[in-house]
Amino acid sequence: MADECFTLPALAALYDALDPDRSDLLPYLRLVDEFGASDVLDLGCGTGVFALLLAGRGVRVLGVDPAAASVEVARGKPGAELVRWLVGDATDLPPQRADLVTMTANAAQEITDPARWRATLRGVHDALRPGGHLVFESRVPARRAWESWTREASHRVSELPGVGAVETWVELLSVAGPLVAFRWHYVFAADGRHLTSDSTLRFRERPEVEADLRAAGLDPLEVRDAPDRPGQEYVFLARRRP
Repeated sequence: MADECFTLPALAALYDALDPDRSDLLPYLRLVDEFGASDVLDLGCGTGVFALLLAGRGVRVLGVDPAAASVEVARGKPGAELVRWLVGDATDLPPQRADLVTMTANAAQEITDPARWRATLRGVHDALRPGGHLVFESRVPARRAWESWTREASHRVSELPGVGAVETWVELLSVAGPLVAFRWHYVFAADGRHLTSDSTLRFRERPEVEADLRAAGLDPLEVRDAPDRPGQEYVFLARRRP
């Protein structure tokens, strides 16, 4: 299930404005060039920022996300007609042979159920051409990123066109083994609405991820650092076996 910040139309419509810096996507664009990918599956595409960047470069893209409200935002953007959009997940994919599958930002960690995670990787395998690549990021558990998920560290007020001031902050709810739950708060100054969005992320250790990849027929190739958060994230690269 997708979080409320993606599924509630009122929040999905504000997602890009509240997080305008997407420099985290630049390494993924470089990987598209590195692999010479001309056909990309963007899993967990959200509001379509990365899919549209790719389409603007002439890449064929299928953007897939379980949150209909986010996909609707994506479909309303300039250039959206260049992308194929699908509300669903890796178990709902049409037949294809992608050169590259991407899961940017928190997309991989938001799949918290082990059985669904394994099904996702099998779906990725089936969507890739032999020799095609998968890339995704996952936070390094030992860095304990959740310790900074506090109101004091995250509180801000954003002035959004047509909306007014929106106050946001994050609240840590629980840490239970690899599962970390937290809640985003959104307070609208114009009418006093206070909306929340609950999330849970799974913090997987590197050996666990690599074992799951192999079990799905995907060979781990390399683990890189995330340039925008050095030392904080694993960037996994894997390849479908020929």
